[in-house]
Amino acid sequence: MAGVDEVGRGALFGPVVAAAVLITPEQGRTLAQLGVTDSKQLRPRRRQELADEIRAIALEVQIAQASVAEIDQLNILNASLLAMKRALLALTIAPDGCLIDGNRAIRELPIPQETVVGGDRSEMAIAAASILAKVWRDAEILRLASTYPQYDLAANKGYGTAAHRQALQVFGVSPQHRLSFAPCRAQVPPSVEQPRLIE
Repeated sequence: MAGVDEVGRGALFGPVVAAAVLITPEQGRTLAQLGVTDSKQLRPRRRQELADEIRAIALEVQIAQASVAEIDQLNILNASLLAMKRALLALTIAPDGCLIDGNRAIRELPIPQETVVGGDRSEMAIAAASILAKVWRDAEILRLASTYPQYDLAANKGYGTAAHRQALQVFGVSPQHRLSFAPCRAQVPPSVEQPRLIE
């Protein structure tokens, strides 16, 4: 089975990132023994250690994303589903099925799928995917932090902390900010055309 999860859905800055992890039941038991769980329950250093273990143990892993432009055009839910679909379709080993974190199925996915609410806490393949997606996105945000130092991205990873919102008021938005999100949209002059959402 493949498990897929996304991270960055609530951020104001940067892409939404998904990972797909393909494992056997035996590999799932090994990952459980190592302490693989929902990425939000782990410290950054432990996430990185487990990400390395997952890559070494799993049959295959793939990372995909949806860009800020796609988020602004499609809306964050559809962009998240697109990133997950891309990660699953990138697998070179065809899974027997896939487990999707959450309650929304992926449209036009040629793989049998099952949605699992809270899957990052109950399904090992999804938990592993949550760790890989989080580690990859955090590294990407840290890379972008050197280009946009005014937003304190190293600390907030693109999420809407008080310091990040204050920086938006002072410096305005960057090309990596999501204009379809209200705190970013509020900083765009009325003369600038707003993104048109596709529902």
